[in-house]
Amino acid sequence: MALLNFTASDFRCLESVSLEVSPNYNLVFGANASGKTSLLEAISYLGRGKSMRGALTQNLVRHGREHFTLVGKAQTSSRVSTLGVQNGRDGLVVRIDGDNNRGTATLAEMLPLQAVDPEIHSLVAGGPDERRRYLDWTVFHVEHTYVDHWRRFRRALRQRNAALRAAAPPAAVRAWDQELLQSAADVTASRERAVEQLQLALLATSEELLGGEVALEYQSGWLKGKSLEESLAGSLERDRQHGTTHAGPHRADLRLVYNDRQARRLVSRGQQKLLACAMVFAAVEVVQSVIERPVLLLLDDPAAELDRESLQRLLEAVAGLGSQVIATALDPDIIQFPMAPALFHVEQGRLTPQA
Repeated sequence: MALLNFTASDFRCLESVSLEVSPNYNLVFGANASGKTSLLEAISYLGRGKSMRGALTQNLVRHGREHFTLVGKAQTSSRVSTLGVQNGRDGLVVRIDGDNNRGTATLAEMLPLQAVDPEIHSLVAGGPDERRRYLDWTVFHVEHTYVDHWRRFRRALRQRNAALRAAAPPAAVRAWDQELLQSAADVTASRERAVEQLQLALLATSEELLGGEVALEYQSGWLKGKSLEESLAGSLERDRQHGTTHAGPHRADLRLVYNDRQARRLVSRGQQKLLACAMVFAAVEVVQSVIERPVLLLLDDPAAELDRESLQRLLEAVAGLGSQVIATALDPDIIQFPMAPALFHVEQGRLTPQA
């Protein structure tokens, strides 16, 4: 079990809500704009320290309030921990078991979660940022040293970019290249190992959801056939002109191929949603096999843009994961899980458990 209970105060339209979470399936239902998505966003914020929808903090605090507060108890492999997040005018505060000296990376470690929302198709059809975040979530949970490699790379990249923006001489810019190259090699190696694991899991999941195989190809963020060192040297003048580094893991991407076609060219948003869900489920499967405990899976209106047959395939794939699930729906009868879920009705930001 990932999440035992959760409370939110003054988050979007939620004045004060509390729920005891089932270890298996939970279903929150209600009309549009009743607070279903806000509840999932609040739970996601507790595990990430940021909005899953990219919202600014001032748009998350309930009107007339100074901050929002989120608290939950999470079950790890060995203990139960209390997680707390507060954000507003005074900035972000993360508290874990009473300790204020923890960061958002610790939240992600204590409450591993993934979300499927109505914009999930952007994982396929959108820009590379989404796919890098997807990949990095997987690597973060399967390789404990990855966060240190990534932070080291980001520090070197910031220093190099600062030298570029300051119009520093080429030698001053190149002084950061060695640190950049070493940390980039570590980041890239970790990502490539994760892609291999994801590919194995994705073969079965994509066949189940789409009836075809999906291949993943990691694109490193610099020219194929060249080393990063050669790419940095070749783009130095361009980097100096634009004040930014154009080659490196921060420009990486995942190329998706579905039945020998580039997946981004799929016309149907329903197909794109199923493919994106297959990717998310593959990542959840990989992570759960490493951390040996369930991931919390948030499903915001999974029926959107799917016909009945596709929705049933998606729910069967969810059941096969063995994850803890919190889903939303307009009508509770639309979502059929293998066992009866804990039911909650939400109306005007108020949450009521159903018998």
